[in-house]
Amino acid sequence: QVQLVESGGGLVQPGGSLRLSCAASGLDYYAIGWFRQAPGKEREVLSCITSSDGDTFYSDFVKGRFTISRDNAKNTVYLQMNSLKPEDTAVYYCAASPDGYCLRVESLYDYWGQGTQVTVSS
Repeated sequence: QVQLVESGGGLVQPGGSLRLSCAASGLDYYAIGWFRQAPGKEREVLSCITSSDGDTFYSDFVKGRFTISRDNAKNTVYLQMNSLKPEDTAVYYCAASPDGYCLRVESLYDYWGQGTQVTVSS
């Protein structure tokens, strides 16, 4: 059982930055995905990173603004979010897959964090 703990959410002005963290013991064996869900909308995939070679995927609407990375020594995966927009407001989740591959479908992830709220507003 993997318990994912997200942190780093909060209130930020448009154009600002936040860095989300996803931590858990033994995280280096898992591929990690970041998702978000805005009120009244379905959860959507943002980015993912493999367990081994650090290969990454980004959805088009965050490409160039968000960067995923992992520090296996700290059992932590990060999502650096720059140039934030009001439409980025959502609850952000990280998820883990023991397959190790970068997955874009949420149903393929076995473990989920509790979510962290990101609000972009002036």
